[in-house]
Formats: sequence, C-alpha cells, structure tokens
Amino acid sequence: TSDCQKYFVLKHQQPRRLITQGMFARSRNTNYLGEILVYSAFALLARHALPWILIAAFTLVLFLPNMIMKDISLRRYSDFLNYEGQSSMLLPRLFVGSSNDRK
Repeated sequence: TSDCQKYFVLKHQQPRRLITQGMFARSRNTNYLGEILVYSAFALLARHALPWILIAAFTLVLFLPNMIMKDISLRRYSDFLNYEGQSSMLLPRLFVGSSNDRK
C-alpha cells in the first residue's frame, strides 16, 4: 500500500518533494515494518525461539543499516528535520509533537 501511495504521489507531484503524508506521516519505513510484522506472525506460529532470533538478526544486519542510509539520503530535503521529528524510523509515532509544543 505504501509503495502504491509513493508511486502515485511522485507521479503527480511537481516539483518532487518529500512525502510526509498518508502512510508516511508516522513511520518513515512502512515496508520494513510490514515485513517484520509478517515474519513475526510466522514466528508466532512456529512457537520457537529460533525464528525470533532470525528476525532480530535480519532487522539488525539488513534492515537497520538500510533505514539509516535512507535517512541520510532524505536529509537532502529541506523539510526532513521537521519530518524526522514528527515520524519514527520504524514504529508509527502515535502522538506527534512534544509537551513543550502544547504550551
């Protein structure tokens, strides 16, 4: 779903900007989150510790470095720092802003 949103937004967006709405409003890596959730469902079905260890290893060795590189790449956009503050790298941020923003 996030790939579809990205495709259509970039197709019609001129000039191209950072996508900060929809599925990307709360999490910067929705596809990685989806993959981890699918693998976690299989790990639950297996009812064994080994799948959880493999998921943790894949996340730390493959997914996390790619997420960090993506964030470094997105820094070229002027509004990335604001977007980074409102979203999370992986898990969706449910409450945007801090207590200092409400004062």
